[in-house]
Amino acid sequence: MRSVLVAAAVGLIVSILLTPLAIKAFRKHGFGQEIRDDGPESHLSKKGTPTMGGTVMVLATVVGYLMAHLFVINQEGRGVTATGLLLLFLLIGLGTVGFLDDYLKIRYRRSLGLNKTAKLVGQLVIGVTFAVLALMADGQDGTAVATTTVSFVRDIAPLTLPTVAFIALAYLFIAGFSNAVNLTDGLDGLAAGASAMVFGSYVVISFWQFGNDCAGGVVDGCYTVRDPLDVTLVAAAAMGACLGFLWWNTSPARIFMGDTGSLALGGLMAGLAIVTRTELLLVVLGGLFVAVTLSVVIQVGFFRATRRRVFRMAPLHHHFELAGWAENTVIVRFWLVTGMAVAFGLGLFYADWLSVTGL
Repeated sequence: MRSVLVAAAVGLIVSILLTPLAIKAFRKHGFGQEIRDDGPESHLSKKGTPTMGGTVMVLATVVGYLMAHLFVINQEGRGVTATGLLLLFLLIGLGTVGFLDDYLKIRYRRSLGLNKTAKLVGQLVIGVTFAVLALMADGQDGTAVATTTVSFVRDIAPLTLPTVAFIALAYLFIAGFSNAVNLTDGLDGLAAGASAMVFGSYVVISFWQFGNDCAGGVVDGCYTVRDPLDVTLVAAAAMGACLGFLWWNTSPARIFMGDTGSLALGGLMAGLAIVTRTELLLVVLGGLFVAVTLSVVIQVGFFRATRRRVFRMAPLHHHFELAGWAENTVIVRFWLVTGMAVAFGLGLFYADWLSVTGL
């Protein structure tokens, strides 16, 4: 338990202390956010706010994870694992794709960076590499980091896919959630706060799996997952990094995470779901991100079919802004929605354990 606290605390401290330094550095070099011309008029005042704050969040997560190993885990005879390194690879890899996108926005002074093809190719390379390595990385007990079986709160045995199909599904899942967090990152602190809650839920899930790991003896309700404690450390460090960044990102934001942060955080959520065998449960835990993405899909599809709009504006949070809600009202209510989704998802996870153990 000490290692989890160290990971979260270091992630929080690094993020909250480095972010103001990043704000000064980015202002000095003119790394300001470009605002979309067709967005709410109230957002035009945010033009020039430093962006690419996701670099601090990625760094804080990595440092939090490594410090937990340096100060605590090694004393308990456990070291860095393949699962932890793969999750960090996903975080850093997608963060790099987002960084390139942010840099191009700043370099050419426009609200669009990488084109859709380039971004999808970057996500494809990172996502497929993660999926392939996760299937190949077997532990001494023969348990892989990931399996080709689709999961909800556990693996769903009848839904075992061919290897190629699983890799494709993993890529779509990773790209989908990285883009979902990216779409949600449109209001001050919205994505950071919601992400912190989702990562917090994975701290609970993976630590529960660690306490009921089948590696310690096959009993009713145990979990066949790889390195659950190391997964907890990554989730805890990411949660701390989000909370530390939120101190400076909450309204009125002094810095934005940019695509650097949103793509990295969304990809890490998907990676956590894959390695904890809770892929479909993430749809519940991250219900806000799913709803925001669906609002864009519905808006685009309906407009192309009828030339009419379902929402005043997509993504969903802008619809409520144009309906007259204050920005802070939208943010807090969307946080509440995320909190309820996380509580419901954790309830489903625990209810499954109770039903399997017969308690």
